[in-house]
Amino acid sequence: MATDLSKKKSLEIAVALPVYDTFTYQVADDLVGQATPGKRVLVPFGRRTVTGYILGETEPLTKKPLKTIEHVLDEYPLFTSGLIPFFKWMSHYYKYPIGEVIKTALPPGINLYEQKTVSICPEGQRVLKQNDLLQTEREILTLLAHNSSLSIKKLSEMLNQKTPYYLVRTLEDRGWVSSSVAMVGGKTKHRMQRFVSLADPNFTEKRARLSPVKQKILENIQSNKEVSVLQLKKEIPTASRYLKSLETEGYIMVTLKKEFRDPLGEPISPDSAPVLTEEQQQAVSQILETLENGFHAYLLAGVTGSGKTEVYLQLSAEVIARKKSVLILVPEIALISQMERRFRARFADSVAVLHSGLSGGERFDQWVKIVSNDLKIVIGARSAIFAPLENIGLIIVDEEHDTSYKQESGFRYNARDMAVLRAKMAACTIILGSATPSVQSWYNVQTGKFRVLYLKHRIEKRPLATISIVDLKETRDPHGRKCIISPQLQQAMKMTLEKKEQVLLFLNRRGFANYPVCSDCGEPVRCDNCEITLTFHKADNVYKCHFCGFTRAPTDGCPSCGSLRIIQLGLGTEKLESIVKSIFPQACVARMDHDTTRRKGSVLRLLKELKNKSIDILIGTQMVAKGHDFPNITLVGIICADLSLNFPDFRAGERTFQMLAQVAGRAGRGQLPGKVILQTYNPNHFSILAARDQDFKRFYHKEIVFRQALKYPPFSRLVQLGISGKNKEKTKRFAKNLGHYLQSMKKSHPNFATIQILGPVEAPLIKIDRYFRWQILLKSSETNLLQYFISKLIYEEKARLSGKEVKVVVDVDPFDMM
Repeated sequence: MATDLSKKKSLEIAVALPVYDTFTYQVADDLVGQATPGKRVLVPFGRRTVTGYILGETEPLTKKPLKTIEHVLDEYPLFTSGLIPFFKWMSHYYKYPIGEVIKTALPPGINLYEQKTVSICPEGQRVLKQNDLLQTEREILTLLAHNSSLSIKKLSEMLNQKTPYYLVRTLEDRGWVSSSVAMVGGKTKHRMQRFVSLADPNFTEKRARLSPVKQKILENIQSNKEVSVLQLKKEIPTASRYLKSLETEGYIMVTLKKEFRDPLGEPISPDSAPVLTEEQQQAVSQILETLENGFHAYLLAGVTGSGKTEVYLQLSAEVIARKKSVLILVPEIALISQMERRFRARFADSVAVLHSGLSGGERFDQWVKIVSNDLKIVIGARSAIFAPLENIGLIIVDEEHDTSYKQESGFRYNARDMAVLRAKMAACTIILGSATPSVQSWYNVQTGKFRVLYLKHRIEKRPLATISIVDLKETRDPHGRKCIISPQLQQAMKMTLEKKEQVLLFLNRRGFANYPVCSDCGEPVRCDNCEITLTFHKADNVYKCHFCGFTRAPTDGCPSCGSLRIIQLGLGTEKLESIVKSIFPQACVARMDHDTTRRKGSVLRLLKELKNKSIDILIGTQMVAKGHDFPNITLVGIICADLSLNFPDFRAGERTFQMLAQVAGRAGRGQLPGKVILQTYNPNHFSILAARDQDFKRFYHKEIVFRQALKYPPFSRLVQLGISGKNKEKTKRFAKNLGHYLQSMKKSHPNFATIQILGPVEAPLIKIDRYFRWQILLKSSETNLLQYFISKLIYEEKARLSGKEVKVVVDVDPFDMM
């Protein structure tokens, strides 16, 4: 509804839709007091009503009448005003719609949206019996005849094709179907719980006339003063059937209260701060000197086991004492429980957690407590960067080198980089901690953007593990055959187990066999949807695709010739587990990978068993390399150090070095010294040698030469255009045409000459989930120029990025080059 501009306050609204602009709406008088920044609203948008987010007041840019906000959805803001410029910056830099940025930031499942449903009319029932209908018309009417009503989305799913709106309107105009629109969604909200209390404190005088059960109920309530109906039913199972009559008779009052869903689990015993080592104390003191002096960025370069977490804890205590808040990011959900337990032991109930592993309700309740200023410390994975904390005094990014901080779908942001930005905007201190700093962060130290603080020694003067390299090219078993576990590693495992110590074996590939081949025709067993081979999972007795989820039963045989004679080539953690059990049948062997840790609480259970020494040998993928503290592991075996070394990715060497050095750091973290045996086919590669010496500077000085020569980050910025479509030829043609247009754009302005356009080329993984994939890489040492170039493409030539059967994804600062 349009209203008079001169009488109404106007607001800037971001709508939860894939549109880049914000929009101006007016506020009716009765909503003026409620419509404040950070709240959600319902606004008319085109022909529908959608959820929007209030960003602040604004002046209308037009004299045309403006539409009016229909409803304010929130009692209090869901995000702070300080987050609004942060959202806008991210939207601009990553070229992602501002409303979708905010939607990503907020707890899932809270928004409302319109849903159109369709049902068949009597006239539609009649014409369905005739034979002169088009096929699609008959299919739609048949589905509606068997269902009372269907949403357009559900109708499309059942038809296995997109249902055109114009066709539904045509059927509606003919009187064959009718449609209705309703607001749906908003499933995530406060959980309400019924509580009962005594309404009449003198009920004891009247108790004699009540039944024994009712008397027992009242006595229970009196002893507790107030009790939830849920708790009352646990103690008196039949209580619920008597509550209504007790309320009617005036004995009790029943009230609804918000119930907080606690994701933290069992209580933690409190601890006290230990005496710091000299290095830890120096790091803490230097950071405290600048804690109140605006933005400062520190790289805490500490070897594995040097006590970086204790530095975080003691600095956090100082920040909390100054009435400020702390934000802590960790790269993996599996690491949150470890960090959360350490912080809860020190700060009790001041800690919140935020990550995608929580239920929608748990995440919503944590968010509400944070935005209400009830919790001052937030620990979480990358999405916690959006935590609605106010007055931030310290941001910590643990394991800052980890690529998991980059979101690889939807809104493709880098939480580590955005943590630095948020610290700048909040004028606070940020610490980036790692034993193997990223090339980017160490470059920032070299250029003066970050200050470096060292922790060169493990706590209690424990030595770093000794690392020896085994050349797999020269290694054979006693029968002269190539082997997965070298004789050196097998002997070391035997000695470790005899001493009742624990072993960790690292192999960054899950499953049993990743290259199943037909012995009759020689064809590999491939995924139907992707251009890759399936992986055999023996425990589930199924072939799986790790990219799209496609499965094939072994009884289906070879897809090319039908033969059942499939050879299970290749190696994964499941096969390694089988081999280890055959060599050490008395040992308790466990596996820690995506397959064994899917269930909630499974990681914590494995860690407890490891701590209690219920596990002798732990086999794991990269999950075990990320910051876990295994004090009883004295031997680490790296089965094949080369798996990621030859990826078509300029960061392959960096990732290999970091992963090997990190997993080596799991050995000898307790009282006993550690040993690492690193098996490789490339014993002289500088990434392998630097990992052996646990020397990130040695790696950096070699790697940075290649980066500078090829003008790769940190000497340039990249933007990747990912092009995908189900039709191979159309996707190829679209990619080629887009490449030609980008070259013409480059020639249109002399400043664009410094931008390199690489591609279009087929992606290394040519086909995933039925989509053929192409890539174009834009590269420039001038960030603003590259941003202007891609903005011009997106905002002025957006038709070039959208095809009927082809989609383009813009990834700024990409990590995944596959």
